[in-house]
Amino acid sequence: MARSAPAPLLYASTDRSADMLYFGGFDVPDPFIAFATGGKKIAVLSALEFGRAKRSSGFDRVLPLEPWLQKAQAAFPHVKPRAGTAEVIALLARAHGLRGFAVPEDFPAGLLDRLRRHGLKITVTPGAFFPEREFKTAAESAAIREGNRCSAIGIAAAREVLRASKIRGHRLWHRSEVLTSEKLKVAIEIACLEAGAVSLNTIAAGGDQACDPHERGSGPLRPHELIIVDVFPRVTATGYHGDMTRTFLRGRASDAQRALVAAVRDAQLAALGKIRAGVNGRDVHAACVEVFTLRGYPTKRTPRGSVGFFHGTGHGLGLDIHEPPRMSGAVDYALKKGSVVTVEPGLYYPRPRRLPHRGRRASHG
Repeated sequence: MARSAPAPLLYASTDRSADMLYFGGFDVPDPFIAFATGGKKIAVLSALEFGRAKRSSGFDRVLPLEPWLQKAQAAFPHVKPRAGTAEVIALLARAHGLRGFAVPEDFPAGLLDRLRRHGLKITVTPGAFFPEREFKTAAESAAIREGNRCSAIGIAAAREVLRASKIRGHRLWHRSEVLTSEKLKVAIEIACLEAGAVSLNTIAAGGDQACDPHERGSGPLRPHELIIVDVFPRVTATGYHGDMTRTFLRGRASDAQRALVAAVRDAQLAALGKIRAGVNGRDVHAACVEVFTLRGYPTKRTPRGSVGFFHGTGHGLGLDIHEPPRMSGAVDYALKKGSVVTVEPGLYYPRPRRLPHRGRRASHG
């Protein structure tokens, strides 16, 4: 007779764990206990969250933390400084006839150690804890579309600020002040907030700063340079993300800059033409690389860092901004029906060089 899989156990806040948010469909800012047994999802929550969870969470049962904590302190009087989360979980396991749990890779190490000392068998699950998160339902797809609507509103706010800016010497000015990356990000983030999403770590980077893909940008923005704006907000109501990048230039674009932007757009179109269920993500990535190679944009390692196209073409999008699947030259993976992926090739050439420089152009799905 085959043994049943160990019961899943989570201890995290939904701010830090997309798995917890997915499991219970309920936003809680502090870590809490949640597990499943007998086909039922069970959460243990303090009085602060108990009533709200009973009304609106996706858990089948919500247990009050305080009585279980009192039981644990009575059952484990010698635990120092005093019984806590590990002991509550040990009692819950005993009450539900469970000898152990499966936990995700990011489960707290200290808590895992204490649970094992209480005799529980804890199995750390490699990779995705809920592999089904990769395949989006119609409701999840709609939530991601809402995320991208908020992304587009943030992008539009950046466009309006840049359009209204004035060129004075080697600076852009807006409303009688030098326009900086920081000020542009504030405009983007306010627009996203008003649309119902929170945009953290927004990127608004110009010139050579834009050649480091996750450089957020700082200081004055200059005319005639490519400016990368990358907006990936989290919708407050659902927790799902949007993800969108656009490249701007205020002033006059050089032929080299126009050619670079055109190459990235053509690479993106080539990738989009390849994407369908069953296609290997490596082949999607190769379609981008082929465009860049034919256009004469090499990828190299240099003492200053890599140049060209040195990251993957895209990634999954959902409750996490980066989640499975991945489309890159390093991973063999057949895309599945129901996946949502970004498509974001880019070119990065810091100056000085004879090839096009100062930026990239990337557009997320």
